Amino acid sequence: MPIDAAKAVAAEPRSTEIAWDHKDVQLYHLGLGAGAPATDPAELRYTLESRLHVLPSFATVAGGGMGIVDGLSAPGVDVDLMSVLHGAQSITLHRPLPTGGRAVSTSRVAAVHDKGKAAVLVLRSETADADGPLWTSDARIFVRGEGGWGGDRGPSDRLPLPDRAPDRTVERPVREEQALLYRLSGDWNPLHADPEFAALAGFDRPILHGLCTYGMTLKAVVDTLLDGDVTRVRAYRARFAGIVFPGETLRIRMWTAEGGTQVTVAAAERDDASVLADTFVEHA
Repeated sequence: MPIDAAKAVAAEPRSTEIAWDHKDVQLYHLGLGAGAPATDPAELRYTLESRLHVLPSFATVAGGGMGIVDGLSAPGVDVDLMSVLHGAQSITLHRPLPTGGRAVSTSRVAAVHDKGKAAVLVLRSETADADGPLWTSDARIFVRGEGGWGGDRGPSDRLPLPDRAPDRTVERPVREEQALLYRLSGDWNPLHADPEFAALAGFDRPILHGLCTYGMTLKAVVDTLLDGDVTRVRAYRARFAGIVFPGETLRIRMWTAEGGTQVTVAAAERDDASVLADTFVEHA
């Protein structure tokens, strides 16, 4: 079996030094669609260095965002990248992210679950700087065709939707060139830029990065319900349920709940096709 679950989980963690500055943060925010209108004080918090704050989802790209690739080369893991899907992502914040700094990111395979027709790798990264822990990030990676060995299925992260209308619904357009800009933050997969490569993967045109949708959604929640205060976010998790094409519109529905906000995200132009599900922003 290409995945040796016991060996993968027992492997020594890998540590990598990462660094970022305000330009990396600004580029990431612009890749999420920040900066429109350009002179809006609320948007300048994402784009102007003298007022800059850091959206917590920046943790997914800080230092180049290569933790997932490193995890897929861990001992005990030997998989075909064409069979890999990014299934879910979560971040836990230990304190607000600085606009620049140096840190050490320590990554390991935290668990391997058997879903029958697929295996799920839980890739965990814990990042800290000289002042202590900054964030913990979990990426759940589905590997098609690698389940069925009788292992633990793992927990269910499904969140039933509230039996009422959303408290807020907002729409966020995805610009035609947005994937080309977002990929400059570190995800160079040609699926998001090259029409020929996208066709080989079964799409009629390049698709938006799932983590771009992830960041856009958190920004919408912060701007809509948290008065633009990124420091109120404690944790954020989402399951990737579908794709988004550049040029489409995200319809983001929010339900206030104990401890935070539950969210769903759909592609408005495709009959509200689900894009993010089981999504929750924990906040003050």
